[in-house]
Amino acid sequence: MSRACELTGKAVQSGNNVSHANNKTRRRFLPNLCNVTLISDALGQRFRLRVSANALRSVEHRGGLDAFLAKANADDLSPRAKLLKRQIAKKLSADAAA
Repeated sequence: MSRACELTGKAVQSGNNVSHANNKTRRRFLPNLCNVTLISDALGQRFRLRVSANALRSVEHRGGLDAFLAKANADDLSPRAKLLKRQIAKKLSADAAA
């Protein structure tokens, strides 16, 4: 399992620990990932995703998983999230046509 957010693409970054004597050693900055269950209103299902705490706040701010995925850039999403985005868009367009 990669250490990357499924919704925003946030992943591990690298940098330096810098001591008081200005010695530099390499370190890793890990994203704050949480296993959460998000509900899709359009599909009427629950989905378990591994997302960053920041992404979780963004989902809540935008009004739920469906609204977040509708606005999200597909390049940042994981393959599972891309599939979910397509399913939601298909379901919403079918409901609008009916």
